[in-house]
Amino acid sequence: MGEIDSYRARVAALSAKLDAPNAAGSRDAIRAELIAIGKGLEHDLAELTSLREDAKGLVERWKALQGTASPAFSADRPVVVDHIGASTFIEKGWSRISLGDYVGAEESLTKALQLVPNDPQAESLLGWAQMLQEKYDDALMQFQKVLMREPANALARINVGYICLKKRIFGEAIEHLSRAIRLDSDRKATLYAHFYLGLVYLERDMFEDAQTFFQKTLALGPNLIEAYYELGRAFWFNGQKDEALQTWRDGFTANKFNPWGKKCAEVLKTVEEGGEP
Repeated sequence: MGEIDSYRARVAALSAKLDAPNAAGSRDAIRAELIAIGKGLEHDLAELTSLREDAKGLVERWKALQGTASPAFSADRPVVVDHIGASTFIEKGWSRISLGDYVGAEESLTKALQLVPNDPQAESLLGWAQMLQEKYDDALMQFQKVLMREPANALARINVGYICLKKRIFGEAIEHLSRAIRLDSDRKATLYAHFYLGLVYLERDMFEDAQTFFQKTLALGPNLIEAYYELGRAFWFNGQKDEALQTWRDGFTANKFNPWGKKCAEVLKTVEEGGEP
C-alpha cells in the first residue's frame, strides 16, 4: 500500500498545482511530473501483472494438493452493464476466484446478487467460488439456477457432475457428465466431462470403463497429467500392472515439473519397491 499511497500523494500534489493561480507558469514542470507518474505506473502495472500470473500458477499447484482436481476455473472476464454498482462486485469476484481467494470471491458475488438478484453471471461465479471451497450444497443450488435458464451451459453442467461425484451421487454425475459430452459445446467442458466420468467408474470399481474415459481424456487433452495418474490406477486395480507402470512413466515424462507428473513418479517408485498405490 505504501507505493499506492505515494502515487496518490503525487497525483494530489499535481492537482493542487493545476488549481493554483500560477499554474500556467509551471506548465513544463507539471508536464514532466505527469510523464514521470505515467511511466512509473506503466512499469509497476507490468510488474504487478507478471506477479499476478505467477500467483495464479501457485494457485494451480496448490489445487493439486487436494487430491482430485476440481474443474479448472475458465469463466471469461465478465462484461456487465453496471446496475447500481453490481458490476464492480462481479468483476471483483471473478478476479478473486482467478487468484484463489474463494472466500473473498463469495463475499463480493453475494453483494452483487443483493444488488441484482438472479443475475446469471453472478450466480455462475458464486457457484464456482462455493464449489472451490467444497461448499457443495450451496454451489449445487447456484449451478442448478443457471441450468434452469441455460440448459446447454456445458461448464455449469460439468460442475454439477463434479459435485455429484464428490457427494457420491454417481447416477446423477453420469447423467450430467454424459450430457455435457453430447452437447460438446465447450472444449474444456468436454475434456473434464470425460475425466470425471473416468473417476466415477473408478470409484465404482468399473476399471475398464474408467480406462476408456481416461484414455479419451488424454486424447482430448494430453496436458491433463492427472489423467495419466488415474489411468495408471485403473490399470493397476484391474490387475494390468505392466500397463499401469508404463502409464505412470508416460505421465512423468509428459511433464516432470507438473505436480501430477511428480505424483506419477512417486507412485511408480512406491510400487517398484513393493508398495501399493
